Amino acid sequence: MTLVEILLILILGLMAIAVPIGFAVIAGVVGVLLWVGDINLMVVPQSIFGGIDGFTLLAIPFFLLAGSLMTAGGMTRRLLELADALLGHKPGGLAMSGVVASTLFAGISGSAVADTSALGRIMIPAMIKVGHKPAFAASLIAAANVVAPVIPPSIPFIVMGVLTNQSITNLFLAGVIPGLLYTLAMLWIARRLAIRDAPAVRTGPRPRGTVRRALARAAFALLMPVFILVGIRMGVFNITECSGVAVVYALFVGGVVHRELNLKRIYAALVSAGRSTAVIMIVVGAAKLFSWLLAYTGVPQAVSAFVLANVSDALVFLLVVNVLLLIIGMFLEANAALVMLVPVLYPIALALGVDPVHFGVVVVLNLCIGLITPPVGLCLNIACMIARSPLERGSVAILPFLAAALAVLLLVTLVPQASLLLPGLAAG
Repeated sequence: MTLVEILLILILGLMAIAVPIGFAVIAGVVGVLLWVGDINLMVVPQSIFGGIDGFTLLAIPFFLLAGSLMTAGGMTRRLLELADALLGHKPGGLAMSGVVASTLFAGISGSAVADTSALGRIMIPAMIKVGHKPAFAASLIAAANVVAPVIPPSIPFIVMGVLTNQSITNLFLAGVIPGLLYTLAMLWIARRLAIRDAPAVRTGPRPRGTVRRALARAAFALLMPVFILVGIRMGVFNITECSGVAVVYALFVGGVVHRELNLKRIYAALVSAGRSTAVIMIVVGAAKLFSWLLAYTGVPQAVSAFVLANVSDALVFLLVVNVLLLIIGMFLEANAALVMLVPVLYPIALALGVDPVHFGVVVVLNLCIGLITPPVGLCLNIACMIARSPLERGSVAILPFLAAALAVLLLVTLVPQASLLLPGLAAG
């Protein structure tokens, strides 16, 4: 067997016995290095540390902490109130409110898993209480929160920018229109399915001034994504500095303006952000080690030569990449897949003339859809746990939302301007 075959067998075997993916990758690489026998094992800690030793990557824990502080400071609840004021009185309004709230909160945390956990604990019980089936509520919230890593601030876009040496600001801007298209698709599906799932759910019109009051209460939360994009675009601060300022902003709004943050809630937010950061960084470090071993064995060069010899059209390449990533996304976490695959696929994309920003958006959107594809889809698993619904039922209920997500992915792939319009306008 080749070293790559041994590596894949070890990693997949460890994952099959429920070893976390980061540790499975590290153990698999160590096993291959022991098999080879003439490579110093010091390369393992050096590669892992090198994978996470980047100034830009500091933005990840800060953005996660900002999201946790905003949840603890009451901003999540205010965004939900605004979404309910806008759509809650319409047929299927509660379901559509969940989609809108997910989009609004996406501009704060940048993490679909964190958003699914935070919003799901509020929205899923509320939907079940009024008559929606648990599997439908879980699938809706899971699918709606996929938009979080697409709309800035986006953790996968930060990882993509670091891997490809691109402007993270351009990637952030490029994700706005695809993210809004995704939200519109989820709204359409949510309304149709919600009316069919619980036709008896009806609420009267809201009292006069409800929207205005909800908008005023959520104003500080709504300003967060605008604050991020404008500040970065105007050169006031870079991505990492922006993430630190976001934490200060969340502390100020939650503690001074809303007066809901106390030491106990701040501590809980720190613990939550720390755990999420540890999981992401272990995966990123392990994937960097994995990429080093692939480079050592010459896999990227072999794959590149094979693809360029058989594929000469950029669109065909993107369609093939989409199929590949959709399959991989069923089993691998998005950030891990990014670090493993981008070093192989990105040079091929450039050689075929694919715009690097467009390629980044297609890859990130594709892998984020993997968050709702069974069996590993983290968002779907978390939502089903909150709803106390078997994953099998959730996997069936997610299919219409998955079809809509794939339609948006195909549109973004076929129409590059959907992702390139805003970066182009920003560049003048």
